[in-house]
Amino acid sequence: MGISLAEIAQQLHNANKKVQLIYAFNGTGKTRLSRAFKQLIASKGEDEETAEPPASSRRKMLYYNAFTEDLFYWDNDLAWDANPRLRIQPNAFTDWLLVLLRDLGQDGNIIHHFQRYTSDKLTPHFSEDFSEVSFSLERGDDEGSGRLKISKGEESSFIWSIFYTLLEQAIAVLNIAEPDDRETRVFDGLEYVFIDDPVSSLDENHLIELAVNLAALIKSSPSVLKFVVTTHSPLFHNVLHNELNAKACYLLNRFEDGTFELVGKRGDSNRSFSYHLHLRQTLEQAIATGQVERYHFTLLRNLYEKTASFLGYREWSDLLPDDRLTYLNRIIQFTSHSTLSNETVAEPTPQEKQTVKFLLDNLIDNFGYWRPQDMQNG
Repeated sequence: MGISLAEIAQQLHNANKKVQLIYAFNGTGKTRLSRAFKQLIASKGEDEETAEPPASSRRKMLYYNAFTEDLFYWDNDLAWDANPRLRIQPNAFTDWLLVLLRDLGQDGNIIHHFQRYTSDKLTPHFSEDFSEVSFSLERGDDEGSGRLKISKGEESSFIWSIFYTLLEQAIAVLNIAEPDDRETRVFDGLEYVFIDDPVSSLDENHLIELAVNLAALIKSSPSVLKFVVTTHSPLFHNVLHNELNAKACYLLNRFEDGTFELVGKRGDSNRSFSYHLHLRQTLEQAIATGQVERYHFTLLRNLYEKTASFLGYREWSDLLPDDRLTYLNRIIQFTSHSTLSNETVAEPTPQEKQTVKFLLDNLIDNFGYWRPQDMQNG
């Protein structure tokens, strides 16, 4: 049995690490964890009589998650279909946004970041009171597209651009040592930043760019700021891990009874929790316990295919030992694709079981598989 998300939030808080990086599959509970962490931080400044956190407590944490995106909603102008606008619902986050736009004049930077992920012609226009945004395609002449509704992916990129610009400004302000010299004092109490799965709709190149930029921002931040970043993207996780040289990495698991566990991991997904490592561990366990069955040949071939694809080989069989290529290729083809019922259910022979171990050792020893001693050797 695991523990609750509130307990995991407390665990993250108690760790007191500069950056904690969490990988979890979609639907595991990343967004709920961000809410639990937010409630934990708010409750630490809660008034005993009213049970309401004071404004100073609410400003201890800045977070980005699915609920952040829900603050932005479309008015589609259903009557005339001519003036779609993205409205901004007021709450604690949009209070930060007003400071960013009204007091710090950062609408230009928001537009810059947004266009970097989309198109330099797709332009947001904030209303005078910053309560809504419209979008147009600027063609470089006097003609414009008029107001248009952007895609869901573009909308997510826009909201992330707001958050990123806000975080960028908060860090720049907090890096000024003397509070009285700061352009604004609104960020003075900020202690935690929780980021959950930013812009999963981006292509790989833009996702890498986002991760690199975020890592640089985190590295430039003052020591008072602590970060928790969750994601379901192995690519985003790996880039952040490598850019930050992150030591505090976790895998969030959810059990069938609704409880959770946070498992510490050493290294990026390729060393910790990727699918190919799961295959390897399954095979190693079967070999160690003497429980090799015919389906393990299918897993072994899958592992060979993934390794060959990653290393750029044309065929997975190119990874097989040269001196036994024909024989071993025949064995794997036979056990992976057999259609004869008696062959499908029969237990592998001792020689076939030994073949599984031999071929797995071949991958580990000859094709750059990471081993625990590699980390110890730097």
